[in-house]
Amino acid sequence: MEASSEQQKKSENSSSSSPSKLLLYSYWQSSCSWRVRFALSLKGLPYEYKPVNITKGEQFSPDFKRLNPLHFVPVLVDGDIVVSDSYAILLYLEDKYPQRPLLPADPRLKALNLQAASIINSNIQPLHMVSLLKHLEEKVGPEESLSFAQLIIEKGLLALEMLLKDFASRYATGDEVYMADVFLAPQIVVSTSRFNINMSKFPTLSRLYESYKILLELEASSPERQPDAVH
Repeated sequence: MEASSEQQKKSENSSSSSPSKLLLYSYWQSSCSWRVRFALSLKGLPYEYKPVNITKGEQFSPDFKRLNPLHFVPVLVDGDIVVSDSYAILLYLEDKYPQRPLLPADPRLKALNLQAASIINSNIQPLHMVSLLKHLEEKVGPEESLSFAQLIIEKGLLALEMLLKDFASRYATGDEVYMADVFLAPQIVVSTSRFNINMSKFPTLSRLYESYKILLELEASSPERQPDAVH
């Protein structure tokens, strides 16, 4: 009986420590979701893709509201842990799954990565969200809405150019892909393809993007490769 009891305890401990399957609630064209897909790909973490069609308002469903009352993607579910916001998700992944780190050990480089990610997450992307630009378009017209988005994006990209120009090598803060790159790559794609930003104004960022384009993890996580993509 004692041996059987001991085996049961070992089995229970083994079961409780086994990793749960990650679920990612995502929309194919969301650059915020792309960051998380890119990070998961870099870390080699498998996950189940849960599409949320924000053009059809699926983010306002009662089920999704329970996951994120702000009605935004992405949302990561890891067992009984629910994390929304791409910045928070990446920090969670760093703590829970430290393999293939996305933050360098060096404090200065780590701070640079966090600053770059924060600039994009807080000062660029939220100000060109589809919902905000649609509201501006209804109030002031499509040309003014586009001009506003371009102004915000260029201001943010200039800040990133100045922040990274003395540290960038093959990637934003050296020869490894870190969190700054995970945020930068999707933002540059959106800036050029959706808002016609001329990247020649930002030579450091332009050079970095040439390095990003050949990353298999970026390609695998790109919008066009997602199951809910519309071609």
